[in-house]
Amino acid sequence: MNNIINFLASHWAEITAVIVLAALALTAGIKFFRLSAAEQKERIKEWLLFAVTSAEAELGGGTGKLKLATVYDMFVKAFPVLKNFITVEAFSALVDEALEDMRAMLASNRKISEIVSGEDMTDEAK
Repeated sequence: MNNIINFLASHWAEITAVIVLAALALTAGIKFFRLSAAEQKERIKEWLLFAVTSAEAELGGGTGKLKLATVYDMFVKAFPVLKNFITVEAFSALVDEALEDMRAMLASNRKISEIVSGEDMTDEAK
């Protein structure tokens, strides 16, 4: 019994952090699964837009398969349960939609395009 008490006393911060993180993850999961299927899909699409934009900024153009693998890895970390419910083909189609949205966003917003490309596109820089 003393060993358990000593362990808890010496590791209380780590134990508390794990409990808090688990509670936050559980709360987020419950909130997500209470959404309608359409709302869930919309949230995933919004997240995928962020993920493909991040991958584009990190890897650049012409890296399609590597970008897809990177985004899938990010997806599995962000939505570990959902990986069991979505096929690779469906995921790839969602990523393609997110890439189209990203391209439209980059074409219409020079500031975001500069951030993603890492280039300054202002008149002074040209």
